[in-house]
Amino acid sequence: MTRPLVALVLAGGTGTRLYPASRSHRPKQFLDFGDGSLLAQTVDRLSFADERYVLTREAFADEIRDHAPEAAVLTEPEPKDTGPALVYAAARIREQVGDCVLFCVPSDHHITGDFAETANTAARVAAETGSLVTIGIKPTRPATGYGYIEPGAAHGDYFDVASFHEKPDAETATKYVEDGFLWNAGMFAWTPEALLREAADTPLAPLVDNPHDFDAVEPVSIDYAVLERTTRATVVPATFEWDDLGAWDALGRILDSDEDGNAVFGDVSVVDTTDSVVVTDDAHVSVVGVSDLVVVSFDNRVLVVPKAKAQAVRALVSQLKAAGRF
Repeated sequence: MTRPLVALVLAGGTGTRLYPASRSHRPKQFLDFGDGSLLAQTVDRLSFADERYVLTREAFADEIRDHAPEAAVLTEPEPKDTGPALVYAAARIREQVGDCVLFCVPSDHHITGDFAETANTAARVAAETGSLVTIGIKPTRPATGYGYIEPGAAHGDYFDVASFHEKPDAETATKYVEDGFLWNAGMFAWTPEALLREAADTPLAPLVDNPHDFDAVEPVSIDYAVLERTTRATVVPATFEWDDLGAWDALGRILDSDEDGNAVFGDVSVVDTTDSVVVTDDAHVSVVGVSDLVVVSFDNRVLVVPKAKAQAVRALVSQLKAAGRF
């Protein structure tokens, strides 16, 4: 592939479902669970790219440089979800780098295995076909917290996308897994020209003409605004192991667990406790006689929630934001 490969890390959100560790002043991408911050790990993982960029909001820009000094930093005019952010970044990077392929990833994934192999395959497909390439993850369980991709016609190491499917209920998720659908991991490859071409007939059209005109668009995800509308989406199945660190139950899958299935981080004691996630920054936390719980202590705040309800922390944060307490 003759075009340079530019890796773009999205790091403008706060990560509400990892409250209280993630707060308005300490977004999720800066959290460190033992191997460096999530952002630093992500940027390091992309060392195979010719250039690396981090897209964030102005308030986080200086700290981004502390975690990823080797990456260029772009600041979006306003946080309005992934649709405006990715169109803006494509236009700005094209101005600065020229003809290239973008490989776009969130800053909060846990990945092991040959990540570069999949990324380079996706970049090659994007360059050769002009399509919008997604990375599909082979499901390990019928998860209800992810969107799904239905593969269509096969073309060697990639597929056409037959359709995208929103987060399903448990019964539907089981059927999706049985039918060979893939998880939508929110990782993409495309040329700036391809994305801007496909965005030109969508709610993001004003940004194609003026990428700074965020007042002209509403918050919208790239999936809803562009990918679910285009007929030129393809999917490359991943060759690596993946997890989304979007909620506390994910820590139970990536941290080392004790013989009772407990994943702990920090100064923690557990007695007669099974299959729980216990995390603390400074204060000692003791947990006795429970199972399948998440217990988190950060700053002066404590969260207790069943692991099965970990995604519902988002609703709690909405309530705290409304009260000015986030």
